[in-house]
Amino acid sequence: MTGTSRPVTRALRRIAASWVAVSLAVASLLVVVAPAVAADPVKFGTATASSTYGTSIVFKQPVDLATVPKRVELLMQTPGAAGPGVIDVDAPTKSGSSTLSFNVSLADGHIVPNTTFVARWRVTDADGKTWLGPPVSQTYADTRVDWKTLKGKLVTVHWYQGGDAFGQRALKIGDDAVAQTSQLLGVTETDPIDFFIYADQDKFYDALGPATRENVGGEAHADIRTMFALITPAEINDSWVSTVVPHELTHLVFDTATKNPYHEPPHWLNEGLAVYLSEGYASSYRNQVESAAKDGSIMPLDGLVGAFPTTRDRFFLAYGESVSAVDWIVANKGRDALIGLIRSYADGVSDEAAFKNALGLDTAAFQQAWLGSVGAQAPVRHGPLPAPVGPLPQGWSGAAPNPSVQPGATGVPGAAASPEVNPAIGRPPGATSGGLSVGIVAAAVLVGVGAVLIGVLLVQRSRRPHGAIPLAVGSEPKGADLPPTDRPGSVPWSLPAEVPADVPPPDDPWPPPLPPSAPAPAESPETRPPDQPQP
Repeated sequence: MTGTSRPVTRALRRIAASWVAVSLAVASLLVVVAPAVAADPVKFGTATASSTYGTSIVFKQPVDLATVPKRVELLMQTPGAAGPGVIDVDAPTKSGSSTLSFNVSLADGHIVPNTTFVARWRVTDADGKTWLGPPVSQTYADTRVDWKTLKGKLVTVHWYQGGDAFGQRALKIGDDAVAQTSQLLGVTETDPIDFFIYADQDKFYDALGPATRENVGGEAHADIRTMFALITPAEINDSWVSTVVPHELTHLVFDTATKNPYHEPPHWLNEGLAVYLSEGYASSYRNQVESAAKDGSIMPLDGLVGAFPTTRDRFFLAYGESVSAVDWIVANKGRDALIGLIRSYADGVSDEAAFKNALGLDTAAFQQAWLGSVGAQAPVRHGPLPAPVGPLPQGWSGAAPNPSVQPGATGVPGAAASPEVNPAIGRPPGATSGGLSVGIVAAAVLVGVGAVLIGVLLVQRSRRPHGAIPLAVGSEPKGADLPPTDRPGSVPWSLPAEVPADVPPPDDPWPPPLPPSAPAPAESPETRPPDQPQP
């Protein structure tokens, strides 16, 4: 038994060794013939962004390209936009390592400081597959001064002239305004608010942009949750500062209370609330509205739904009418109705639905009631007017028809004469078989060719690597414009008490006005006193 078992054992060992050898050979063969895993045709490095105040914002993205890309794009998101803007960027002409770059030139448009851009690169490879790079953000900052910063509950104050007491005073005004307006409107503010205080007029106006009106003292931008103000250290305790700052910050809270993707509230309601809370329906506004009602220059509220007039007198009157309308709502329907009206816009309702549900009046009935309360007649509407009569087409005689008669309106005096007809072919002389004159057809062809050329030029411009900013920045409406007020000092931060319907309003709820030389807001939005020496 022993002599027989040893050969068998040796045989088994040889078989096992042979099996192991075969297995290793097969495994090595599989390793040799296994296809290598293809590397991604696009590999992104660390994206970077930088900005130079007043010059440009630059985005860069290192990439490794296995092949020449078919297309390169920068997806850039701006505050308040529904989605990113897509910018075509010149693609590299060879594979390998490269750095994609795009320069947002500020010569093509103004951007207010504290605007944050979020961008990422998209590369389309030769096979048509898209590859997205990592997002990178860049906040465009005003680097001309060394900012001091003090952070409060929600508001962060930035200033560069004045000591800590200056910053603490500004911070208290801002935090108190946000807290009390939020409580009034029943909203919870969680996103931070930046408050930049300039002590130099030229720097302040340059930051806000070339369209800023003269004597502006403050401006709020809800899309970037930022307020800008022009306040010197010596002015921090002036009464107009206690009006300017709450007024502007009210706009930011109003935006939180009404934000929706469908419909904005009327501009007069936004401005009227800001004026009402920061200083009330002061005698200066009351006098403006009453004077306009007497001389027939009152503006309808539905004409103040969007931007206010730009002429000085009409601009200030728009604010007076706005706060007057808000005061009417509180006096006749109650403060809860005003709050309900404002909050309803968060649901994206129309103006008609919002007013009907909150006040029991549609917009026309509300406007009529308000006009009656100030002793004004409904203004006569002007426009749109018919366009002037154009030239007579070739082959026609007599008066030309009016091409833009409004529905329900009469045409130009005198009926249009019928064209002279060629009896041989049954159409006016010089007309084509389709009834159009040769001149009209030629003009249409020229217009079409011109449109095509313009389209080609626009497409070429959009593909420039150093093109214009793709989306409007700071497209949200600017902060409210605050007309002059004769009210000395500030008002407690709350809605005025409701007045019974049978009690007539006082002639002047505020103390007598200060002398003309006293500092008070005198321009809008949120103006500085006109006699205040500029730094």
